[in-house]
Amino acid sequence: MTDSSPAPAFHPLANLFPLIEGEAFAELVADIAARGLEDPIVLHEGKILDGRNRFRACQAAGVAPRFTIFGLAAEPSSFMIRAALAGLPLTDHEMRLTPIDLGELPADFTVAGVPGADALGYVISKNMHRRHLDASQRALVAARLATMRPGRPSEKAEISAISQREAAEVMKVDRASVQSARAVLDHGASELIEAVERGDIAVSAAADLSALPLEEQRRVIETADKRALGAVVKAVRAEKQLEKRERREARETGLAARQRALPEKRYGVIYADPEWRFEPYSRESGMDRAADNHYPTSPENDIVLRKVGDIAAKDCVLFLWATAPMLLSAVRVLQNWGFTYKTHWIWEKDRIGTGYWNRNQHELLLLGTRGDVPAPAMGDQWPSVIKAPVGEHSAKPEVFVEMIEAYFPNLPKIELNARRAQPGWDAWGLEAPEAAS
Repeated sequence: MTDSSPAPAFHPLANLFPLIEGEAFAELVADIAARGLEDPIVLHEGKILDGRNRFRACQAAGVAPRFTIFGLAAEPSSFMIRAALAGLPLTDHEMRLTPIDLGELPADFTVAGVPGADALGYVISKNMHRRHLDASQRALVAARLATMRPGRPSEKAEISAISQREAAEVMKVDRASVQSARAVLDHGASELIEAVERGDIAVSAAADLSALPLEEQRRVIETADKRALGAVVKAVRAEKQLEKRERREARETGLAARQRALPEKRYGVIYADPEWRFEPYSRESGMDRAADNHYPTSPENDIVLRKVGDIAAKDCVLFLWATAPMLLSAVRVLQNWGFTYKTHWIWEKDRIGTGYWNRNQHELLLLGTRGDVPAPAMGDQWPSVIKAPVGEHSAKPEVFVEMIEAYFPNLPKIELNARRAQPGWDAWGLEAPEAAS
């Protein structure tokens, strides 16, 4: 490359990865100044595909760079060399030419890659093996990769469109990190993006900061140390969480108003404790502890056919109690009532019971939904295991009613097989009390 030759541009695929700066770049400059350039710079489509840092270091050290061309079918001709150094893309025809003037080639000019080699895979392999990139830096690369689209070599990289999922797999990160990186690239100040590229800030924290005005982002990055930066990120996340909680509460309140306005009352929350009939091995000898001794029970099919769906609003959540032996039956009931299973809680009892395969010390509260019911805001979820003392036979702890109230304070509620009146709730069942005021 002569002094009059224009410097090759950086290839879009190379620009997926951050440049090295600071001490690492200074060390590279010193090494090239002392020992020269060992690995030639790889050109592709008239641009530097691999070796941007080496090229910059050669310029800084005053060392003439050496070049090679990626993926030619034969040794490059002098015309191809001059075209590449001038930044001119080669046509497919030129890439297949067998040169006749090999004697004009510089002795140190070689071919990188193989015919038809994958330029993207080449760049990723080189960068992933050459230096350590943390998960946030890899996520940023994946986000850039997922936004690249096919185009002419002079404008974009010649690659097929890549999804976020595929980019995440290539860069060995999860899709959530790629989505955070996408937010940083879309809304982040250049200083914030560079901080992620340097490894100074996690991409998840940067995504939170990207919600701030650009000038505020710059001020935070320029003035805050890592400890102060963490406090800012925490405050931003708290504000975003509050906004989500407020939106969720507004949605739940609006849903409640629509349900209460229905001409025939429908419920947004149904809390059910069916009178399961558990068949022992022998009804003659195994009924001493049966539920039938305490209250009437029903066969599973009777519970399945109960028209609970008729009292459920279009958007409704069902909380359904089940014992471990009746789990499959409970799921069947939930589905036949028109709900889709989502999750469950475990009531851990303060004393151990009986059982065949184990000694039972828990019951399950299944949750199913129909329609569009808002889940609790992040941070408002209760733990999946709740410890509570055992009361009278089959009675369920009040703490679960408190949880339902906390999740859905406004939706119309009914308790099936209720034993106690709950303020604001309707009740149904053989032992159902009058509704509390």
